[in-house]
Amino acid sequence: MSKRLKRIRKFANEVAERAFWEKNDSTAYLDWKKAPPAQVVVGRAVRYTSQDVHNALFPKKAPKEKPADVKEAIRTYIRKRHGRFP
Repeated sequence: MSKRLKRIRKFANEVAERAFWEKNDSTAYLDWKKAPPAQVVVGRAVRYTSQDVHNALFPKKAPKEKPADVKEAIRTYIRKRHGRFP
């Protein structure tokens, strides 16, 4: 069985409304279970756009190399690192 809710009265100004809600519990006036989920909206200038963040997280893929180029790069690395394998 649902609880009978009180009616919210009209306020003359914001100061009166703040004083009212500081003294009274909102659950007597509102059924918070039926309220829509809250959304937080941040309205401020940001340094980076969402596209900048996406590009930082998912950089463009390097171009694919041919197997012969990869083999040559491995040979070059081994020669420099170990000084052998002609």
